[in-house]
Amino acid sequence: MFVVLFICLFVFFIFLYKFLTAYGDFTLMSKKQPKRQQIEDKVVWITGASRGIGEILAKQLASLGAKLIISARNEVELNRVRAQLKGKHAPDEVKVLPLDLSSGEGSLREAVEKAESFFPDGVDYMIHNAAFERPKTSILDVTEEGLKATFDVNVLGTITLTKLLARFMLKRGHGHFVVMSSAAGKTPAPGQAVYSASKFALNGYFHTLRSELCQKGIQVTVVCPGPIATSNNAGSRVPSEKRVSAERCAELTIIAATHGLKEAWISYQPVLFVMYLAQYMPTVGYWVMDKVGKNRVEAAEKKGSTYSLSLLLGRKKTA
Repeated sequence: MFVVLFICLFVFFIFLYKFLTAYGDFTLMSKKQPKRQQIEDKVVWITGASRGIGEILAKQLASLGAKLIISARNEVELNRVRAQLKGKHAPDEVKVLPLDLSSGEGSLREAVEKAESFFPDGVDYMIHNAAFERPKTSILDVTEEGLKATFDVNVLGTITLTKLLARFMLKRGHGHFVVMSSAAGKTPAPGQAVYSASKFALNGYFHTLRSELCQKGIQVTVVCPGPIATSNNAGSRVPSEKRVSAERCAELTIIAATHGLKEAWISYQPVLFVMYLAQYMPTVGYWVMDKVGKNRVEAAEKKGSTYSLSLLLGRKKTA
């Protein structure tokens, strides 16, 4: 009896340690390396590839032997990224395709047709990485301009691009959409109401798309990162915040996609814990976020940590 109890306690503490030190959900953490054979010589189209996670995804995918199409609004920056890529098909075969997701269906149709013409076999992977995000603000201070700008890029443009490209993928009988969503698309995100709403919309659309089209060869991987350390926030990071590096986030995204995961969460604690609560114990998860909400908005206004456990207790850390 004592031995059984000891083993149970040992297993419990191992599980607890792994959970407390986790960088993602347990399914994702069980996959150690990307499957290179799923990427090598495949055509991967990345939006938002001129900086941040998109740029890093381009570099990592190029090193795995992918054929790349990189898109963003800034063509100069895209060419800078292209020149830095190294791999079996990079940089010479990398295609630069300037793209504004808010430009309307006609413009996006032209972009899809051009992307499909770059390589004989068309696009295998579409990585939706481009996103629009405003600084954190109270839900009552959201402007109509901010609302429209966010949804034009994060939702309407992304969905339209998907609808247009999916028709080509269906004709070939295969295709894979990889969607960079957010933890804010799984849990309430005080101070980011519109951004959160746009990510909830993406999650609903792409999980439904997979359900409708998976038997016709279309795969979907929805990636939900929490706080990530990128060049965009490096100058204003609160020292106490623990963020997954952009390089690790990109690697985990590729791992999730090549292993065919339907959804993947990338974050350290406490955000990961809140995601689990919202998913499996929503009443408790929403109670936690209700306790945090007001404090998180106030912390954002003071440029403090918006991911600290202290928010639950009302102690707002400032930079």
